[in-house]
Amino acid sequence: MKLHIKNMVCNRCKMVVKAELEKLGFKPLLVELGEVSLAENITGEDKIRIAERLNHFGFELLEDKKTQISEQIKTAIINLVHYTKEPLKINLSAYLSELLKLEYTGLSSIFSEVENQTIEKYFIAQKIEKAKEMLTYAELTLSEIAYQLNYSSVAHLSAQFKKVTGITPSAYKAASTDSRKTLDEV
Repeated sequence: MKLHIKNMVCNRCKMVVKAELEKLGFKPLLVELGEVSLAENITGEDKIRIAERLNHFGFELLEDKKTQISEQIKTAIINLVHYTKEPLKINLSAYLSELLKLEYTGLSSIFSEVENQTIEKYFIAQKIEKAKEMLTYAELTLSEIAYQLNYSSVAHLSAQFKKVTGITPSAYKAASTDSRKTLDEV
């Protein structure tokens, strides 16, 4: 049986969810971002127990199909931006359509309805958070960051960065405060 879980955005989240399900006596076969496959079917009472336990850690069991699709889109984008080692040379609409086996227009409509923002804005926000992370660690130049995040130029990255954050990448790097967000807050 599959469970869809909101706010699973990192490997630690996967470990916590797996451990908590095992404490409740369930056998997770596969734990992925936003999704768990259990060996057994569960009852409505089991779902309530799982939901209550996961809520303590900031996770939410998803029942609604549109919300599940929206979370799958968010998970796919987070995986793409934050966990892919290769530069982001990809057509986002084709990537999401192929991954989720649905037309992009339908995905876009559902996402906008559930999240009150477009997929593109969410994607840009995730890319900016990744840029902040890269700037914080100071291992790459701005040019290398722009390339990794598939911006056409440093100017394009800088303009989008400023539009989202209100400051330039250089100003962000020079500032001593870290205004990064956790992935579930983006």
